[in-house]
Amino acid sequence: MLAGCSDGKDKLAEPTVVASNLVYGQKAKFALGVTSLRQGVSLTVDGCSNLTQVTDSSKSEEVFECDLKTSGLISFKAVDTAGTTVFSKGFLVPDPQVRFTTTLGSFTVDLLPAKAPETVENLLSYVSAGFYNGLIVHRVIPGFVVQMGGFLPGMLPKQTKDPIVLESNKGLSNLRATLGMARTNDPNSATSQFYINLVDNRFLDYASDTSPGYAVFGSVSAGMDVIDLIAQRPTQTVAGVFQNVPVNDVLMLGAARIR
Repeated sequence: MLAGCSDGKDKLAEPTVVASNLVYGQKAKFALGVTSLRQGVSLTVDGCSNLTQVTDSSKSEEVFECDLKTSGLISFKAVDTAGTTVFSKGFLVPDPQVRFTTTLGSFTVDLLPAKAPETVENLLSYVSAGFYNGLIVHRVIPGFVVQMGGFLPGMLPKQTKDPIVLESNKGLSNLRATLGMARTNDPNSATSQFYINLVDNRFLDYASDTSPGYAVFGSVSAGMDVIDLIAQRPTQTVAGVFQNVPVNDVLMLGAARIR
């Protein structure tokens, strides 16, 4: 139980909970002092699945780990058999970050898995696979967007994974410096391509099920000046089909998760 009495008067101290490895997409650990939370409660952690006790528990503490699937504020909770939360402690999980390096400079994006979990996981899987290395910025429209992530030099398409489900109805807006998923007319067709809004493009937001808009899933936290520089590049039409392609290639030299 959460607290007991040694002589009918003195309560045991409130339990200590120490968290470590609070990194989105990894296994977080929670060390719980065993003197206060022992029996009669179940433990949960918001946004963290498969909470299990691990073997390095000791007599002075119990250690649990779980798969961290969100960012932002999470809570370690103890709930009694009546469903009442008898203990709760909050922890802050940083938003994951990715740094993209181009021939015109680098920019960093903060991702929002709490709002668009499938979209964030999708981008990170491409990043970890090195998919973006050597691709080009293939669409530049001043006063609108800069788009990248799908073509090699010469506008040669790169093979992608299966498309993902659209996550546009999440309360996020296509404001300047936000990151959105490019797609075709099929709402559930996004794969690897993404765009960065150069201005507020609210008309791209979710409006209804028949006008679902485009999924925002992060924002540029550093290097927006690089994006603005890319937006100034002269463009052309390639093969009579691809419009707004920079005349001189802007290469994506690499992409790496930095947080």
